[in-house]
Parts: sequence; C-alpha cells; structure tokens
Amino acid sequence: MFPKNAWYVACTPDDIQDKPLGRKICGESMVFYRGPEGKVTALEDFCPHRGAPLSLGRVEDGKLVCGYHGLEMGCDGKTVAMPGQRVRGFPAIRAFAAIERYGFIWVWPGDIAQADESKLHHLEWAENPAWAYGGGLFHINCDYRLMVDNLMDLTHETYVHASSIGQKEIDETPTKTEVHGDEVVTSRHMENIFAPPFWRMALRGNGLADDVPVDRWQICRFTPPSHVMIEVGVAHAGHGGYDAPAEHKAASIVVDFITPETETSIWYFWGMARNFKPDDAELTASIREGQGKIFSEDLEMLEKQQRNLLAHPSRKLLMLNIDSGGVQSRKVIDRWLAAEAPQVTA
Repeated sequence: MFPKNAWYVACTPDDIQDKPLGRKICGESMVFYRGPEGKVTALEDFCPHRGAPLSLGRVEDGKLVCGYHGLEMGCDGKTVAMPGQRVRGFPAIRAFAAIERYGFIWVWPGDIAQADESKLHHLEWAENPAWAYGGGLFHINCDYRLMVDNLMDLTHETYVHASSIGQKEIDETPTKTEVHGDEVVTSRHMENIFAPPFWRMALRGNGLADDVPVDRWQICRFTPPSHVMIEVGVAHAGHGGYDAPAEHKAASIVVDFITPETETSIWYFWGMARNFKPDDAELTASIREGQGKIFSEDLEMLEKQQRNLLAHPSRKLLMLNIDSGGVQSRKVIDRWLAAEAPQVTA
C-alpha cells in the first residue's frame, strides 16, 4: 500500500523536546525521543517486558524508561537496565533510522540497512534565511493517495475553497502534466485575472496593490514516496507572470508532506514557504491562519470520499484530463511498491 524504504516526516523537533512521542507510521507503531546528546531516536513502541507502549514512559539521561515497570532501553533497541532485575539478555526491539533536518524529524519505516540520508530531497527554503515558513499538522482519515490526487489537481479549489483561493478561471484554464523520472509536474497559468481573497491578502502583505489584474500560477510537483511541493503566486499583469521580478509579485511554495499512518489514515504536515518579507512574523502568522482554514476545508471532503470508496470497493471511478497529475503520481508510487515487493522465484 505504501513504500517503506523512503523518508517520511514523523513529527517536528518541538514534539519531542521533553518527552517521548508515540506515532504510527506506515502501519508501524513507533516511539520518538532524544537519546544521548539530543540525537533523535526511533524505536518500536513496545516494551519487551510486558508489551506496554514505551511512548508512555520518560527519558532520563538519553535512555528511554518504560512507564510501566521502569525498564530502560538503549537507542539500538536493546534493554539496558531495570530496577532489581537482570534484563540485558532480553531480545532487542526494532530500531528505525531517523534524522533531524529542515525543521522536521524524518523516519525510514523500512529496512534500516537501506536507509540513506542522501535520498532525502534538498529543501532550499528550509535552510535559506531569505525564506520564511509556517505550517501545521492535520490527522485525516483517508488513503494517502487521495491526498496526492487532491494536491495534484487543484481544480477543486473553485468549489471546495470558493471563499479563499477558488475562482472560475481555474476551471477555464487547462493544465499541463509532465513526468521527469520519478517527479510528476502539473502546471496551470492564468493570465489577466483578479486575485481571490487569499492572494489579495498576500499582495497587500508584500506591499502591492490588490485591486489590479494579475497573472496567477500553480505548479504542482510530486516526488515519492508522497511529497507534493506547489509553486503558487500572483504577479501584477504585464510583468512576466511566473518570471516577473520580485517587486511585482507575491509567490510561495505550498509544502505538503503526506505521511501514511494506516491504509486509510494520514499525518498531513502542511505549510507555506515564502521569499518575501521573511522577517515579518505577523505576516507568517496571518498566512498560516489562512492556509489552515483552507486545508481544513479539504478534510471533510477527503474523509467522506474515503468512506464512500470503502462502502463501494468495486465501483470504477471516472478519469478526466484534470486527473493526469494524480494518475501519473500513482504510477510512480506503484513502481516503488513493485520494487519493494518480494521477488517470487519459480
């Protein structure tokens, strides 16, 4: 259902500052905490003594202490000590590869021997002080691929987000989909239109007039296992649209990290990175609030879509030209799943 030999966002650093965090990812129950010297550690959320969740315990001197009987775990999954007991002979529990980078904690749910930090996509906006980022987290009861479909076809904005980012010109403008290896890119460019409410706010935030015609763009980029980065923005019409100089536009990257929890639920890490007025904390908060409201509108639609699909598993869905980005993204996911499938020999 989901590739496991890949990096997924598990949480943010703030989530594990003072205590362990339990989270299921790709069907695996994990506990995250900071081991010796603050290094991020991920283990199976299962105490080898009585099976209690280790995430209900505490961290002492870099060791994870079970909250049931005080058994101490090492970062390698081996038992270290327990008051009055000999436990070093206990079998080790599973350890997962985990790293801290770009403002997130990432985990590799699959074979730890295959975990390769170089396979983590570079995120320029996360390390460049010219950019600001704000975001949040939603738990959504849907197949992660439904969220990929949603983000790779923004036609729904006209209907689901009519009061914020939707407008009729989205429906009226065709998209273009390209596949470059494992990356799928779907783009839409709208010219000489008026900006919807969210983008009028962004224009004002960048010191630009919000009541003049603009060119608007949406460039959705899917990369496996389930990440979607969307270049979005508006520029005063007549200045080059997407290529307009910075002083004539408000542009951002919508950041979407979709982490499967189960086959029908996800952790959705959403946010927006922008390279204008990066030091304006009030603007960051305003954009985050607006974006949070927009994404919350998707939540009900996706969860009820999932319920319908579970209730009618044999029904075939229609595919239209606007679905090409999602269709091609699923083909990439299927290739990754096939590569991980056990090889059957005659």
